[in-house]
Amino acid sequence: MAFGSVLSTTIFYRSNLIFTKNPKPRTQNLKARTQNPKPIRTISVSEFIQLINETLRLIPSQEFVVEGEISDFRIAQDKWISFDLKDEKEESVLKCFMTTWQLRVQIEDGMRVQVRGVPKVYERYGQFKMNVQEVVPVGEGALKRAYELLKKKLEAEGLFNVSRKRSLPRFPKRIGLITSRDAAAYGDFLKILNNRWGGIQVFHANIHVQGREAVSDILGAFAYFNELSDDECPDVLVLTRGGGGLEDLHAFNDESVARAVFGSKIPVVCGVGHERDESLCDFVADVRASTPSNAAERIVPNREEVHYEIEMMLNHAEDKLKEVLTRRSFLIERAVNAFGRVWIPLLRERIENFEKILRQLDPKRVLARGYGIITSNGQVLKDVSSIEIGAIVGVQLAKGSFESYVTKKENN
Repeated sequence: MAFGSVLSTTIFYRSNLIFTKNPKPRTQNLKARTQNPKPIRTISVSEFIQLINETLRLIPSQEFVVEGEISDFRIAQDKWISFDLKDEKEESVLKCFMTTWQLRVQIEDGMRVQVRGVPKVYERYGQFKMNVQEVVPVGEGALKRAYELLKKKLEAEGLFNVSRKRSLPRFPKRIGLITSRDAAAYGDFLKILNNRWGGIQVFHANIHVQGREAVSDILGAFAYFNELSDDECPDVLVLTRGGGGLEDLHAFNDESVARAVFGSKIPVVCGVGHERDESLCDFVADVRASTPSNAAERIVPNREEVHYEIEMMLNHAEDKLKEVLTRRSFLIERAVNAFGRVWIPLLRERIENFEKILRQLDPKRVLARGYGIITSNGQVLKDVSSIEIGAIVGVQLAKGSFESYVTKKENN
C-alpha cells in the first residue's frame, strides 16, 4: 500500500547554506575570490563524510517515499538486509540497507516497492545508501507475492496449526471489538450480536483499518486488551473490517499483526471482508469468520435456538424420569410378587413354629396337666423357705383358684 508521494522535486542542501539552481556566473565568483582570497581549510575524509551526512540529514526524508524495483536482495547473518532499488527506464540504482526486524513484509527480486528511510554515506566503504525504515510493496502483483511469501513463512513456523486453536466460550460476557467506528463492519457486527443475544458488554477499540496508522493501532489494541486483569479481560477478541483488495487489507497481512493475534492470551475471532477475502490474520486466529456479521454469529448463540435447546433438554429429562420411574415401578412390583410368592410362606411357617413353641410354654397348658401356681402376697412361690406355717396362700388351677393355710413345710 502506498504511504506517501514519490519524490519528484530536486532539493539542494548543504549545512546552513542553500544552493540555488541559478548561481552567479563563474567569472564573477573567480573575480571575487581573486579580490578577497581566503585560506583553504583542510579536513579529513571522515570529517568530509560527516559533513555530507549532516547535509543529507537536512533532507525531509519523512515527507516522501522512493519507489522502484528490487534487485540483488540479500540477507546476511539472519539480521542484515541489503538490496538495490532501481528505475526500469533511467537505470538509476539506489543501494538500500535495513535490519530483519524492520522488515514487516516478505520481499524478493523483481518486486516493486516503496521505501521510506534516511540517506547516508557509510564511512567504512564510502558508499551512499538509503537507511531503510519501512518497505511497502506496490501493485497487485507485488502485494500478492509478498502475501504468499509471508504466508509460507508463518505456516512453516506453525502459526496456522489447528491443534493450537482455542475454543470460544458458549456464552461470553465481555467482548473486545477491534475495528473502525466508521466502518460498516462495526454496525453489522453489533446489529447481528444484539439480534442473536443480549446482556453482553462490548469494549470497542476504535482503530484505523487501513493506512499508515492501521498496523500500530491494531498492535496497540491487542496490547491493551491483553494487559487487562482477569476481572476486566474480555472473554473473546474480534478483529474485523469490510472487504477490499490486497492493498486495502495490507494491515491484516502484516507480520507483526499476525504475530500479535497468535500471541494473544485471549481467543481471537477474525472476520475480514467478504467470503472471498482472506488475510493472514484469518489463518492465525482461533476462529475464522467469513464476514463481520458471521463473526457475531460465531461468537454468540441464537436465543431462539437456545430456547429450543432448553425445551428439548426439559423434554429429554422428563422422558428419562418417566423411564426411571417405570423401571423402578416394575422392579418394585417384581419384588412384591417375589416376596408374596417366596417370603410370605416362609414367614408363615416360622410364625406357626413360634406359635407351637409358645403354646407348649403356656402356663395354662401346664396347669391343665394338674399343676397349680401358688402365690403369696401376689408373688409366685418358688421355695418353701419363703413362706411360714399358718400363712395364707393362693392356689391357681387350670380352672379356678382358692386360698389355703400352710399347716406343714418340708424342705426336700
